[in-house]
Amino acid sequence: MMPLVFANAGEETVVRRIGGSPEVRQHLADLGFNVGTGVTVVSAMGGNVIVKVKESRVAISREMAQKIMV
Repeated sequence: MMPLVFANAGEETVVRRIGGSPEVRQHLADLGFNVGTGVTVVSAMGGNVIVKVKESRVAISREMAQKIMV
């Protein structure tokens, strides 16, 4: 397992675990990040990561992406 920020752009991975406070985990779940969900890093620039999850593209901070283990 590794944090999502270390996944290569274009590489499809599967969410294995989500860390952080209950509020952070709920926010990520609302965005579609659930255990077992396939995600693909589209790009990582500066402090943001753009991720394709459930046919949508979502921009999350690098800090949030570090809480998602793939």
